[in-house]
Amino acid sequence: MEQNLRSTEEIELDLGEILRALLNRLGIILLVGVLGMLAAVIGTKLMITPVYQSTTKMYVLTRQDGSTLTSNDIQTSTFLTKDYTELIKSRTVIENVIAELELNMNYNQLLGKLVVDSPTDTRIISINVQDEDPYVAAEIANAIRDVASEHIKNVMDIEAVNVVEDANIPTSPISPNISRNGLLGGLAGIFVSAAVVLLIYLTDDSIKNSEDIERYLNLSTLGSIPITESEKRGKQKSKKKNRLRGQKA
Repeated sequence: MEQNLRSTEEIELDLGEILRALLNRLGIILLVGVLGMLAAVIGTKLMITPVYQSTTKMYVLTRQDGSTLTSNDIQTSTFLTKDYTELIKSRTVIENVIAELELNMNYNQLLGKLVVDSPTDTRIISINVQDEDPYVAAEIANAIRDVASEHIKNVMDIEAVNVVEDANIPTSPISPNISRNGLLGGLAGIFVSAAVVLLIYLTDDSIKNSEDIERYLNLSTLGSIPITESEKRGKQKSKKKNRLRGQKA
């Protein structure tokens, strides 16, 4: 029981010393965190090209006859939305857009810029295109919508695909997230600096005070002799002289 209490006291003392070591270097830790945040923000702005996203929406609805819209038509159109999504991403549509706009990319490259989304229980399909140029993103999105509309009408044998809204020209990029990268950089700087402080503390086995003598050497101190500033300077000068003599020798 006594051993457990002693070990608990030692652990609490060690944790307290670790906390004091961190608090003593808190200014340096925070400074490194700020520098890490600035480095992440500047690196993001200089090294990462911003990407813009433009969105256009289309509405596809099948009818069993040319005049009447029934609930069965709506339910059928909802089920077919996934088919429309696959048709939009088909090689026929993508390669026709590449040829029409004379894009310097292949099918896989353009497909990587395309995200087709359809909210649940709706018949509205969103075509999202990402590009480093906001105008190019809007142009590609509109072209995909137009070519896909004709392709869907031919394959699915429907009358029309209605445009809900044209592609917008984005004014702000969707990536990179400068604020998030800055926060991550700051946290990384704080973590690394705190880890260095802890490493230095854990590897430092020098005796600094009477408490260290009692803890590590199991010896009791009877007293201490204070050293004045002049004595400290004298010792430092003597150490320098010894070093110079060793170098000359």
